[in-house]
Amino acid sequence: MTRPPRLTPGATVAVVAPAGPVDPDRLDRGVAVLESWGLRVAVGKHVLDRHPTLPYLAGRDSDRAADLNRAWTDPGVDAIICARGGYGCQRMVDLLDLDALAAAGPKVFAGSSDVTVLHSVLGAELGQSTLFAPMIAGDLFDDDAQVHLRATLFEPETVRELIGPNTATAGHGVAEGITVGGTLSLIAADLGAPGTAPPPDGSILLLEDVAEAPYRVDRLLTQLLRAGWFTGVSGIALGSWAGCGEVRPVIADLLGSLGVPMIWELGFGHCPGQLTVPLGAAAVLDADNGTLTMVEPALA
Repeated sequence: MTRPPRLTPGATVAVVAPAGPVDPDRLDRGVAVLESWGLRVAVGKHVLDRHPTLPYLAGRDSDRAADLNRAWTDPGVDAIICARGGYGCQRMVDLLDLDALAAAGPKVFAGSSDVTVLHSVLGAELGQSTLFAPMIAGDLFDDDAQVHLRATLFEPETVRELIGPNTATAGHGVAEGITVGGTLSLIAADLGAPGTAPPPDGSILLLEDVAEAPYRVDRLLTQLLRAGWFTGVSGIALGSWAGCGEVRPVIADLLGSLGVPMIWELGFGHCPGQLTVPLGAAAVLDADNGTLTMVEPALA
């Protein structure tokens, strides 16, 4: 996978809203943070839109896709950061002009939660790594998350080793492979969709979710297991499970039998101080030390 170039002061970042509606005040605060890092910020034309009949969407599908198409194909834009998640990426992903995006070359792309859908398609179709990262108008864009995102964007060699404050082993051993994954419910919902495929052999799988009861986590994992989705997975790093209740017994019961190195609570996902984690990047998962280490910096 190609690594996009890192950012430098003066680089231009485009903000898009591919999923749910964006709060203007949170957007302003997030933009101010990016500008304080010496970045130029271009907010997409439709970021503050509202869908005329569906209040859970940030505007029409075609407009949300147009903002992303426009930002990626603009030679003056160096990175694209999603304003927030919610729901909606599945509705607009097939409207992306993937040929035009590929011709424009690799760019930093950052987002999480519902943006899992875009990570999957953009990684597979463009052959580049992306960043599962906090979003600037989300409610978890706190100081610690900002510090780690900034370091990943500007000095990725300083954050090659990832470990959360509560990381613990759930299956011993070491695995090396390409990172894949994101939010569990989105991975399961996208099963069989165009541009998606099970992880390639040797992959290190990242999984997290929010507000999914234990029985629903069970159902989502069982669906993927029955589909053979875990066949190529060599290691698993689990992130946050905010609002999901006690899911450890569920995950241990279903995934423990895979016999691969696994760690709990790496510190990415829907949690305070969330880490920025590269997807489509070579990494080493050390379950005994509770670390995920990038073989190379996330960005070139």
